[in-house]
Amino acid sequence: MDDVDDVDGKKADGQDGAPRRPRRAPRPEDRVLDAERSRRQLLDAALDVFSAKGFDGARVQEIADRAGVNKQLISYYFGGKLGLYRELQKAWQERETGLGGPDLPLEEAVVRHLRDALADPRPMRLGLWRGLTNPAELTADEPDEREDLSHTYARRDRRELAADIDPASAVLLLIGAVAAPVTMPQLVRRIFGTDVSDPAFQEQYARQLRRVIRRLALPLPDDDEDPDVEP
Repeated sequence: MDDVDDVDGKKADGQDGAPRRPRRAPRPEDRVLDAERSRRQLLDAALDVFSAKGFDGARVQEIADRAGVNKQLISYYFGGKLGLYRELQKAWQERETGLGGPDLPLEEAVVRHLRDALADPRPMRLGLWRGLTNPAELTADEPDEREDLSHTYARRDRRELAADIDPASAVLLLIGAVAAPVTMPQLVRRIFGTDVSDPAFQEQYARQLRRVIRRLALPLPDDDEDPDVEP
């Protein structure tokens, strides 16, 4: 029960007779921490729901229930369902940028992306949903210009890719190699006879992926130059 004043205007004692302490308003820093906690909980819950059901199948009430907060906070913090979705995309792009760089060996960069996807497959599955449904409003914030492949061309110049390997095709190929286990785990069970979460499979696949990437640096012995590949 809330504190009530007695007839003398004083605070009534508790049931055990001890005087009750007046309630203290939350400090500003406590409010900030609570807001940050609520935002994190909503983002994590949204990643669960969006990656499982896609944008159209996700419901804000389910996201709020998973986060343990009022669904009105989705509008308050993110401007609604679409804003929450775009915030997830932004967070993933920032995280992806930190996984590798142009100076990191290609095989190491790709395996880092693989291990990250295996540890948390939700962002990759979210990307799959985005490609399957492709609502216009979900791609409205994407740049119109072509992907910058200058780093991949530089890798070819450094002989991490053979001269007859098209950098654009190599990028798409390697993205697919990383995405396949977490977006189609049933194929892992069918081909390898185990689950994608099996540490032995993950280590084996990472080793084999490294070997495949090394092969991409080897030119064909009887075909030094492919006329279809841009210089």
